[in-house]
Amino acid sequence: MKIDLDHFNSISKNKSEENKKFLQRAKKKDSRKVDDAFHKAHNEVFAETDCLTCANCCKTTSPIFYQADIERASKFLRIKPGDFIENYLRIDEDKDFVLKSSPCTFLSDDNYCTIYEARPKACREYPHTNRKKMVQIMDLTHKNSLVCPAVLEIVERMKKIF
Repeated sequence: MKIDLDHFNSISKNKSEENKKFLQRAKKKDSRKVDDAFHKAHNEVFAETDCLTCANCCKTTSPIFYQADIERASKFLRIKPGDFIENYLRIDEDKDFVLKSSPCTFLSDDNYCTIYEARPKACREYPHTNRKKMVQIMDLTHKNSLVCPAVLEIVERMKKIF
């Protein structure tokens, strides 16, 4: 079943301030307990989530492309790294390589990634809700709760625990 992104956007925006405050408070909790709770919620939510029904992350945001990502993707596409940069990337205000356009150039109509095996590290790790030291990335978690329905659900479950 396809995710209703308009509905998700409405809910995530309505809960944004509350979630931001919750995540700020969670920063002050025991980091091991926060990690354990996040990882448990992450595993539960992603056991019932099919990212291919959504792909909002690919439709709305760009990962950072590091040199290793550029080399891996260009090799996969059988083009030179310089051509990959020229064709697909730009430098953003933080001086990072990001995609020139959104949705992602490599997102197909069925929400599959055409360079999945060679996707950037940021895509491999997204939405970062199973990292160690989650207390250090609560601002990113809040930002991702506005993009990813699974992250919003994880945050909602966390609010019931803490």
